[in-house]
Amino acid sequence: MTLGWILAASFVGGTLSAALAAISLSLRASWVPMLVSYAIGALLGAAFLEVIPQAFKVGPAPQAAGALLAGIFGFFVLEKLLLWRHCHTENCEVHDPHSQPHDHGRSGALIVVGDTVHNFVDGVLIAAAFLQSTELGIIAAAAIVAHEIPQEVGDFLILLHSGYTRARALALNLLSSCATIVGGLAGYYGLQLFREWEAALLGIVASSMIYVAVADLIPGLHRRPELRDTASQALLIALGIGSIAGVRMLLAH
Repeated sequence: MTLGWILAASFVGGTLSAALAAISLSLRASWVPMLVSYAIGALLGAAFLEVIPQAFKVGPAPQAAGALLAGIFGFFVLEKLLLWRHCHTENCEVHDPHSQPHDHGRSGALIVVGDTVHNFVDGVLIAAAFLQSTELGIIAAAAIVAHEIPQEVGDFLILLHSGYTRARALALNLLSSCATIVGGLAGYYGLQLFREWEAALLGIVASSMIYVAVADLIPGLHRRPELRDTASQALLIALGIGSIAGVRMLLAH
């Protein structure tokens, strides 16, 4: 039953975010920051309202806290080593569409490789959450979908800029999303051997959510410091947190 939940959540989490990213390209570009703001709230809500309390419940607090700290540091180092970051808006300081008009698909290929690795990690995180409880798994999967949508939008835009057609860009995104299922399977069979490390694993799950929200998504919002934009960003962040709290309350009943 747990494996079925993991496979279903991994499939939905991967394909749904890629499909919604493609659909969102028909919307105005101003909608992307709104998706980012909501994703920030969903990630922080899942981390602080569900994952971290659960980590402290199932294992020693020092183990969970240490894993949380180590996870944040590890994701920082990993991002540095990869030499690129996911883009969440149409204008990105790393993948500047005006700096290199024609790259013959090189930046698109890099995005596909990086997105595949990231989706695999998402699958492992979904498996780790479902091995703890179905409720935690659903919330973790929902949070992952929430932050994947703006990320996939950025990846899609880079693929188009790199010379791919819309159909090919969508196909590559969907193919890359299959890595989530592979990660879910690997996590299910691998994590069963490390049940005593559940608190540490949940700490890493929480650290990934916090790092993506704080280090990757929030800085992009500061590019729009106007009072009206700030108010809408704060409202959508609160909506993201509220949606996680609402799902948690519904599942609890």
